[in-house]
Amino acid sequence: MAVAYDPSKKYEFKVWDVECRRDPARTLMARIYQPQGQGPFPALLDVHGGAWNDQDRTANAPVDERLAASGILVVAIDLRLASEAPYPASVADANYGIRWLKSKAREWNGDPETVGALGSSSGGHVIELCALRPRDPRYSAHPLPAAPRLDATLTYAVVRSPISDPFARYEQAKKMQRENLIQNSEIYFNPWENIFDGNPQRILERGEPVALPPMFVLQGELDDNVLPVVQERFAAAYRKAGGAIDYEVYPGCEHRWIIKPGPQTDRAIEMIKAFIARQLRRQQPLG
Repeated sequence: MAVAYDPSKKYEFKVWDVECRRDPARTLMARIYQPQGQGPFPALLDVHGGAWNDQDRTANAPVDERLAASGILVVAIDLRLASEAPYPASVADANYGIRWLKSKAREWNGDPETVGALGSSSGGHVIELCALRPRDPRYSAHPLPAAPRLDATLTYAVVRSPISDPFARYEQAKKMQRENLIQNSEIYFNPWENIFDGNPQRILERGEPVALPPMFVLQGELDDNVLPVVQERFAAAYRKAGGAIDYEVYPGCEHRWIIKPGPQTDRAIEMIKAFIARQLRRQQPLG
């Protein structure tokens, strides 16, 4: 790789929005966070959360800004919401986004060979599915005429509070009597059987042939939306399938802690940067 990443460095960065993909539902936009320097810079796709029914490319801006300031080309994209199209629509949007970023990275002073992904909550679920099934024809349904041979394989995946087992999260929402989360799942997984097909935990347990890029799971200790025990099961299943996965619990943190300033947020972002640096070093040619 021509790219070098030193997470201790500091860069100014430029931010702007571009069109990502036109869909009958609406035009999906992308926000580019481009470090200002010689480059090329490693490239990262950010996928928002929102329980599949809310939020957009701006949801993770505090984290995206700090990663860009360390020398990463960050591209945050919109996904179609469940009210616009149920599963697997948002996964297909993210799969397209990965390929699209690979095709555009050099234009924005990034390296397409380094593309990884960051997903939060339901965005983490989406990224886990993209990571496991990068060539699934349902997920790669949107053509990219400018680069038809690109696929959505990832160099690594970082997922914060991911919905790694959406059925377990649904059962937890019922236990906590959170009607909005119950409805969000039922709108997204329609027909309902899709909650088992589009379920990263169940995919691993079924022994499906999958891709297993290095993964980092960040989990809040006090999260009663997606429970730590669920993430522990996912991490164990990922390792059993042969994948390398880092799993870190952040004391005193709930579901969306990482967008709030604080020592655990600082620690999490530093750990993300260090994880990315390790993955990029592993891909450097020997000699």
